[in-house]
Amino acid sequence: MSVAANGAGKAKAPPGLNAETFHKLSALATLALLVGVFALGNAAFFSINNGLTVLLQTSVIGLLGIGMTMVIITGGIDLSVGSVLALSGTVTGLLVKAGVPVPIGMTAGVAVGALCGLASGLIITKMRITPFVATLGMMLIARGLALQLTGAAPISQLGEAFGRLGNGALFRMVETQPNGLSKVIFPGIPYPAILLIVTALAAAYLLRRRSLGRHIYAVGSNEEAARLSGVDVVRTKIAAYVMSGALAGLAGNVLMSRLVTAQPNEGVMYELDAIAAAVIGGASLNGGVGGIAGTMIGAFIIGVLRNGLNMAGVSAFIQQIIIGVVVILAVFIDQMRNRR
Repeated sequence: MSVAANGAGKAKAPPGLNAETFHKLSALATLALLVGVFALGNAAFFSINNGLTVLLQTSVIGLLGIGMTMVIITGGIDLSVGSVLALSGTVTGLLVKAGVPVPIGMTAGVAVGALCGLASGLIITKMRITPFVATLGMMLIARGLALQLTGAAPISQLGEAFGRLGNGALFRMVETQPNGLSKVIFPGIPYPAILLIVTALAAAYLLRRRSLGRHIYAVGSNEEAARLSGVDVVRTKIAAYVMSGALAGLAGNVLMSRLVTAQPNEGVMYELDAIAAAVIGGASLNGGVGGIAGTMIGAFIIGVLRNGLNMAGVSAFIQQIIIGVVVILAVFIDQMRNRR
């Protein structure tokens, strides 16, 4: 970690700033620039409703990005998160449809995601298959299971309770008018945004203050040195993939709850958004470098970019091209950052 950071600092950061801080400030400047450009192009961009939309869109990217960051810091990659999201959300939907209480069904969905992460971690560490190939295989397996379980059909009529996580808000104030219609006085803080904040704080604490977090950085910086220092490399890698899978399952619950329908086809290409959020936020694909704060900034950059392009009437196909260019640029910057 120190080698990559010091190399980046010599190449990029001005005197007085380390590489990580400089990268966060650069990402914040990019986010501010995007907000300014889209606000000038459309006055409705700064509306409360659009702000809430950005929060909701970013919550899923952010949850996936947090798990992806942990995996990337170990020097790995997880291409399965989009498919695991769909599988977890589908399992939750099937259980709720069968009469299982929503909290239990959602817990089961998160557990399914964690099991997928566990399987990926075991394949990588025990079978010694590269993370790219192992998680690519898990991506196909999880998507196939989601489609097989549902017959490729959405699961609807899941009830109001199922949609509360994705559509509810804390401190929402609604007033009943004399004509009997409801008027929203204060839209409240969306539950997905609260969930994202709590998860980000917990993940940041784990990475910076707990031994597992220090081991994750150590494995990504120099796996052999970490092993010689007494770090259980296998357990650390497996833990990172389990957390990535569990957070993908949590993101699946949030997304399916927003739709109030379990869609086995959801989450396609979400892994790219998660990778982009992590790398834009400063995580290095070489491992050993990254942080949750930077990933949150990267997630909001992706969320604001998609929202602003939608408001500008840019087609979904052009948006894919733009996001693809962003991913390439993010990886290019990462490579430049690691050169002396």
